[in-house]
Amino acid sequence: MDLETLLSDLLEQNLLYLLGAVLLVILAIKAVKIVPQSEQHVVERFGRLHSVLGPGINLIVPFLDRIAHKISILERQLPTASQDAITKDNVLVQVDTSVFYRITQPEKTVYRIRDVDAAISTTVAGIVRAEIGKMDLDEVQSNRNELISTIKVLVEDSVDDWGIEVTRAEILDVNLDQATRDAMLQQLNAERARRAQVTEAEGHKRSVELNADAQLYAAEQIAKARRIQADAEAYATAAVAQAIADNGLEAAQYQVALKQVEALNALGSSAGSSTIVVPASALEAFGDAFKMLKGKA
Repeated sequence: MDLETLLSDLLEQNLLYLLGAVLLVILAIKAVKIVPQSEQHVVERFGRLHSVLGPGINLIVPFLDRIAHKISILERQLPTASQDAITKDNVLVQVDTSVFYRITQPEKTVYRIRDVDAAISTTVAGIVRAEIGKMDLDEVQSNRNELISTIKVLVEDSVDDWGIEVTRAEILDVNLDQATRDAMLQQLNAERARRAQVTEAEGHKRSVELNADAQLYAAEQIAKARRIQADAEAYATAAVAQAIADNGLEAAQYQVALKQVEALNALGSSAGSSTIVVPASALEAFGDAFKMLKGKA
């Protein structure tokens, strides 16, 4: 018996075992499914939802189960969408929005909605128009964070039945038409002019108040100086009166004569005086003053 005959006999005797081994290998390959970390696979059995395979190694029944959908669970971003909206004070604005979401329950997403991105975009557009219609233009500009939070909550409630989680909603820009921009610019310029006038008026008012305070302070100081001077004159008068009471009239005549001599000396020593005309009565008074001074000496 040659080698070929021997191999043919062996194959005929073990063909069934070989076919069984090949079938087992095929079944093993068909039964074992490896799912990537970023995906979930939806399994159908006889056309009906059977299970959802998570990341890792999974087993299915070959030829009965099949992977109908491979769903990415990574976070997705919708394309930036622009929609027109009318505010509560009847201003037309164009709002640019963007939404981030991810699929958390693939079985709902696959069997309840056909186009997820289009459905979410339509939902966001309706919610944005509704919410902006409740607010004035100034509120839309100043309360953007609050508006974003409200939109995110409402979108989450709307897409909850689709197995989707909205992770973030953003209002990228709020655009106005040219006529509205021109009106707002005029209003802004008018407000700036009003503030400048108010500031100037307040500065003038403050200047007047400070000037009045300065004048009041100066008047107080002058009055204080006059009071001190009056006190000094009263003290001097009292001293003269006391001297007259103690020494008689000669003390007063002596003081008068001294003042006359001092006045004559000051008049004669002035730089612009070249000729001095003195009345006769003044000469007699000066003579008496010199006599009194001489007597005192």
